[in-house]
This record gives sequence, C-alpha cells and structure tokens, in this order.
Amino acid sequence: MIANWFVYASPASFYPVAARMAPWFAIIAAASAVVGLWIGLVVAPTDAQQGDAYRIIFIHVPAAWMSMFIYLVMAFWSAVALGFNTRLSAMMTQALAPTGALMTFIALWTGALWGRPTWGTFWAWDARMTSELILLFLYLGVIALRHAIDDPRRADKACSVLTLVGAINVPIIYFSVQWWNTLHQGSTISMTAAPKMAAIMLTALAFMTLAAWTYAIAVALIRVRAIIVERERGATWLSHLPEVRRVTV
Repeated sequence: MIANWFVYASPASFYPVAARMAPWFAIIAAASAVVGLWIGLVVAPTDAQQGDAYRIIFIHVPAAWMSMFIYLVMAFWSAVALGFNTRLSAMMTQALAPTGALMTFIALWTGALWGRPTWGTFWAWDARMTSELILLFLYLGVIALRHAIDDPRRADKACSVLTLVGAINVPIIYFSVQWWNTLHQGSTISMTAAPKMAAIMLTALAFMTLAAWTYAIAVALIRVRAIIVERERGATWLSHLPEVRRVTV
C-alpha cells in the first residue's frame, strides 16, 4: 500500500492526478469563501469594543495562518527534495512560494488596515509584524533565487537550503506574542482553552480558513502542472498529452 503512494512522486504520475484534484479544491474554496464572508460580514454581530472594524479578522487571520503553514509545507518538501533528490518535491516548493507570498502580503496589508482604528497606527516595528515582514522577504527570496539560477537542479538545491534555513522564522512569528511585549493580543483560538470569540464568529473564521486552505491547494496544483510541463519538456510521456500537443503545435 505504501509503495503505491511512491508512484505519485513521479511528475508523470502526479500530473493527471493534480488535474483531477484542482477543480474540486477550487470549488470548495469558492463555496467556503462565499459562506464565510456572508456569515462574517452580514450575520455576525458588531463587536462591542472594535465595532465593525473587527470584521477584517475573517481575512487577516486565515491569511496569517496560511502564510506560516505554507512555509512549513515548503520546508517539508525542501527536506524531501534534498534527502531523496526527488524532482516533484522541488517543484511543489516552487509552486507553493507565490501563494505563500500572497498570503503573507494579505496578512500584512489587512493587519495594517486593522491596526489603524485599533492601535492608532498602520505599522509598528513590534516582533510579530517584523517577523511576518521577514517571512515575506523569505518568500520573495526563494522566488528570486529560483529565477537567478539557470540550471533547474542547482536552483532546486539552493532554494531548498534557503527554505529550510528560513523555517526558523515561523516559530518566532507564532510565539512572538509570548516571548516579547507586542501590540498583538494573544491567541484567540487555542488547542488547550475555550475560544475567546462568539460561536457565530468562530464559524465564519472556520469557513474562511477552509477557503484559504483549499484555495492554496488548488492554485499549487494548477501551478505545479505548469512547472511540470516547463521542466519536463521533451519527455515522451508529456508529448502524448493532448493539451500539451495543442500548445506546442
């Protein structure tokens, strides 16, 4: 059974699987976003302290969570790429980086918009904000390094090393509110304590988190297929695919 999973480590085997999976994740992402935004913007009540400004949490928090999670997934694929020299693992890292950068930018942007009415400033160089900004630079660094090296295999190794080194920043982001005095409040949702928000707000946040998660998966699957076509150009199996023949003719 385990051996069967290793079949999908081949770009040739994973390419059609990604084509079948991507639309389903995209549909789930769209449906979850519609439900989550409707609950968060229409159904959820106005906060007693922050007013309607708090509603940006339904975009800010899922984006912030995904910015860290995607980087950890990239680090996992980078470790697999270095340890087993698998092409698809490096391609997955490459496919995830732009979406991770987007989520990090959204987290920073919405955080600034939320901070202005809440803290009186768009930006403060506290530990959480600064480490999240460093995360954006790491994403952009991985993307830039990929395009700076012509040899794909050398680029795979260099990007994998940079990704693994940068992974140390993720726990710094997560624990920054505990290690240092920051403007950010502590975690609203914890695995060891009851949620600190109303159930309807938590429901909207759950839907928006699902939307962000499935969107990231759908986009990564679509992007990795494009990377496979680019990297495997000339392979016999690829030339037999009808969509590839239409592009090359």
